[in-house]
Amino acid sequence: MSNISFRALAMLRSTLNQFYRITIQDGRIFIGCFVCIDKGKNMVLANTEEFLPGAADKTKGRFVGLVMIPWRWVVKAEVEVNM
Repeated sequence: MSNISFRALAMLRSTLNQFYRITIQDGRIFIGCFVCIDKGKNMVLANTEEFLPGAADKTKGRFVGLVMIPWRWVVKAEVEVNM
């Protein structure tokens, strides 16, 4: 494994149990607690809410619980920062 891989793994570990905002190809946004990532780079989020594109009320999501998001669908992955 290269140093880049170790740095990337260390960065991911440092964000365990933090909330991520994941945007996927069809425009949906998932906000949930980052639990793990598998060898296929699929992300697992717990206590997740799903927000639909074009929804009238952008402040309310649909609770979906534990989700696995295939990395090939991910357009953007952001760590939620609470100020």
